[in-house]
Amino acid sequence: MENSTYAKPFLKWAGGKKQLLIKFNKRLPNHLKDNGTISRYVEPFVGGGAMFFYLKKNYIIKESILIDINRELMMAYNVIKNDHKSLVSILLDIEEDHLNMDEEGRKKNYYKIREVYNQELPEFDFANYNKQWIERTSYLIFMNKTCFNGLFRQNKKGEFNVPFGLYKNPKICDTSNIELVNLALKDTEIICADFKASEMYIKQDTFVYLDPPYRPLTTTSNFTNYSKDGFTDFDQVNLATFFKKLDKIGAYLMLSNSDPKNEDINDNFFDKLYTGYNINRVKAKRNINRDASGRGIINELIIRNY
Repeated sequence: MENSTYAKPFLKWAGGKKQLLIKFNKRLPNHLKDNGTISRYVEPFVGGGAMFFYLKKNYIIKESILIDINRELMMAYNVIKNDHKSLVSILLDIEEDHLNMDEEGRKKNYYKIREVYNQELPEFDFANYNKQWIERTSYLIFMNKTCFNGLFRQNKKGEFNVPFGLYKNPKICDTSNIELVNLALKDTEIICADFKASEMYIKQDTFVYLDPPYRPLTTTSNFTNYSKDGFTDFDQVNLATFFKKLDKIGAYLMLSNSDPKNEDINDNFFDKLYTGYNINRVKAKRNINRDASGRGIINELIIRNY
């Protein structure tokens, strides 16, 4: 079947793993590749979901649990799972209005929607699913498709703070993909929580893919603020401790991160944290940089306990 018949991430997501999926697949546990079946899949930092959708395309997943601490993101997953038709209806209206404007009109429209989106934040009910989730998700997708570089970034108040981007004909509502994402999420549990909450869903033989916010390669390349609290070196250390705990349970673990050795050959941060585990360095294109000259081929880490 053509790739277009499978779901793909519905948001542009900095640090997305599309370019590494084949390399991840080669490093899956052999029994999963041989059987073509994953009994239970848990992803504690789902983000844009590239790995999940890839596995859904290529394997039978009997149980899947997607977790992320980002409330806006998990709201969107829940809306597509539960109310994708209503979401598409709103998005199509937003898309038609926006594309009929000139450049200055589009810019004003973007900032108007961003302002409404941020003003709603203090009183918004993220705890209980309701119809407001659908409208807010439509705003999130609209901004993601029309903002600068397709970033998701929050300030310390949790407000969306990415500026307007220049696009000739942005695809704001990808109806067919939203329908495919809805199908992919049918039997999937979606949870907004810290990565440690995933432990209760992980047992022996569970396959777990961990894709935390990457450790910045330089002091000026920190794009980890996908939630207002960020992800520090202290969090990376806590995650390594958690990794070792899951290893003792008997789960199959795969983790990806940036390689500090790209900038400093003597930086052994992750080599020390994951001593004794299988650490591979693979080539990837660095694309989170506002200056094109700062993009290029670098190493990324794939760490496994098998």
